[in-house]
Amino acid sequence: MKVQVLLKGYNFLFFGLLALFIPFLPVYLGEQGLSTSEIGIIIGTGGFVTLFAQPLWGFISDKTKTIRKVLLILVCLTAVSGYFLFNFDSFVLLIIFALLVYFFLMPLDPLTESLNFTVSEMARISYGSIRTYGALGYAVLSLLAGFAMDYFGVSSLSILFVLLGLLSFGIVWFMPDVQASAKPVTIEGLKTVLRNKEMLLFLTLIFVSSVPARMNDTFLGIHIKALGGDTSLVGIAFFLAATSEIIIFALSFWWLRKGKELEIITIATFFYFLRFFVSGFITSPVALTLLQLLQMLTFPIFYTAAIQYLYNIMPKEWRATGQTVLALLFFGLSSIIASYAGGFLYKEFGGQTFYFIISALSFIGVVFGILLTVRKRKIENIAPSVE
Repeated sequence: MKVQVLLKGYNFLFFGLLALFIPFLPVYLGEQGLSTSEIGIIIGTGGFVTLFAQPLWGFISDKTKTIRKVLLILVCLTAVSGYFLFNFDSFVLLIIFALLVYFFLMPLDPLTESLNFTVSEMARISYGSIRTYGALGYAVLSLLAGFAMDYFGVSSLSILFVLLGLLSFGIVWFMPDVQASAKPVTIEGLKTVLRNKEMLLFLTLIFVSSVPARMNDTFLGIHIKALGGDTSLVGIAFFLAATSEIIIFALSFWWLRKGKELEIITIATFFYFLRFFVSGFITSPVALTLLQLLQMLTFPIFYTAAIQYLYNIMPKEWRATGQTVLALLFFGLSSIIASYAGGFLYKEFGGQTFYFIISALSFIGVVFGILLTVRKRKIENIAPSVE
């Protein structure tokens, strides 16, 4: 069986695991009686764990020249940790197992994306044609999890978590390993990467834009319930968001232009601003759920363009680590700020003011993106004249 076929199946299952964890962990913790600030503390601390876990596993993958074996270890330990997480209501145990899931699950994201991009290059197919199956898995499992929690109780997530983990392990087991580069990883190479001014400015843009996005990801389910919705409606919201991504990922070969990544990222950040600004006016849980269709103009465009830009400026032997840094900013460092600050803001000012604040933060990202785009064009205009 072709590696891209196995990889599509794995993407479906892995992003299904993310769908069980990212949207529903806050909801699950809320069902256990935790306040939004306590939920923010747990998720923010998970961000700290991610901050160390993603570089660690990314470096191990680069150094050992294997992605497959690292995936097998992480998938197995994720399934075990997730099973226990969704079976306990003790505050201490919730913290322990939530942090374990963060340590094993979140590093899978950059490794998976690195594998997706490498395989798409080798097979001469678009990255989006593989990543589409991840969006589909996120959509299907979001919907399934929402209804399962309603009909069978919140602990039903533990069964789904283990099932997806076992299936993922089985697919990765039969998947051949893919090496991104035969070049050795060196400390000098890393120093060269970190001295790259374009890289640092790009990562700053990703960080500024991802903080409000992560605030929304963390507290959307809680806000839907605060407006009178139930867990099935939360599932539908994330289902609509993920479903809307599918066509965008599938058509990435058409809309994604090399050399135009910064412009595309800035446009996606503007739609983040618009989406959150409108959310501040909404008082109906159903209307807020339907608004998640705007996801198609935000995350898939933002993240796909970011990955392509990163891979254009990153040395090949450091791609897995570079992808880790990107995911670290989007899911790690930004998650720490988003969870701690978001929990405080939501508790002190309420959901509507919370959304107006994060829309303002997104607008800062838009302005920064415009400045970087103008700077890039000036450099491009100067370069021909120098030659």
